[in-house]
Amino acid sequence: MPIDKSCIFAMYLYHIKMGQALNINDIKKLYPDEWVLVGNPIMDDLKIDILSGIPIYHSKDKKEVCYIGRDKTPAFEKITLIYTGTFKQTRKITGIFNRIK
Repeated sequence: MPIDKSCIFAMYLYHIKMGQALNINDIKKLYPDEWVLVGNPIMDDLKIDILSGIPIYHSKDKKEVCYIGRDKTPAFEKITLIYTGTFKQTRKITGIFNRIK
């Protein structure tokens, strides 16, 4: 079933106006395969995964998010940067022992 972007965007605008955080799954649907700067993130108990937060800025380019998003962060106590896609393994990691004969 295709995702209705207009419905998700309307939900995003509502949450931003109300000052509420979006669920991480909603952020991933809104910005697939992008870097997202998230304000006031709510983390899990182990402080590893983000459960929700307010998206501040997003782009496919990580540097753009860091430089442009920097000016948009003073209103937030905490910020974090997430990637909503999956990383592709580009290089096979070999140990030093593979080279020693």
